Amino acid sequence: MTVNIATVYQRSVSPGPQPNGLQAADDGLWYIDQRNNKVYKLDWDSGEEILSFDTTTEHASGITIGDGFVWVSSTFGLTIHKIDMQTGKTIEELPTPGVGTVAFGEGGRPSGAHGLEWRDDKLWIAVPPSQMIYQVDPKTSEVIHEIKAPGLRVHGIAFNEDGHLWSADTASGVVSLLDVSDGRVINYMRVPWPTEVHGLTIDSSQALWYCDAESRAIGRLGL
Repeated sequence: MTVNIATVYQRSVSPGPQPNGLQAADDGLWYIDQRNNKVYKLDWDSGEEILSFDTTTEHASGITIGDGFVWVSSTFGLTIHKIDMQTGKTIEELPTPGVGTVAFGEGGRPSGAHGLEWRDDKLWIAVPPSQMIYQVDPKTSEVIHEIKAPGLRVHGIAFNEDGHLWSADTASGVVSLLDVSDGRVINYMRVPWPTEVHGLTIDSSQALWYCDAESRAIGRLGL
């Protein structure tokens, strides 16, 4: 059996203390920090901060952009925040599906979503307690579709141009490429220690970016 080992290319270190979610955009690389709960936008070339703003999330873990808003998962708040991109004001909070107690140590406290993606006007939400990835209608909060996430601790998720979904399992250090129709694993890469993949996103050239909340590293993964 072939073992796919990822090559880690660290680009920069985050300005905040604990980067936990990533989102690629034309105007910069956005990330959410789980310790200070701030949203940052970074310059693609230098990694320098372009802007930042506070949020009212709690232990934020995922970020995406859609419908003209930033969406951030409030992991301990058990909600998804719809946030104004200019002011940082929360416009609406959506309930997180699949909340509960995780199978790894966070003190037994109820926990919610980590990774987020926006695709075709729908939110995709990775939720470690249920070990599921949900497709949700943001207008109604209805769960439209769900798939089982590989591993124990699903975190960042990112769609590629073919409509397949990369999903990071922070516990095992494996990033899997999934068929979202049924959750089947199409491909995978094992990320060597000590890198921990928390946030994931894909840029316009289809490069896969990661952030590591432990080391503050932001960079790319390759096979």
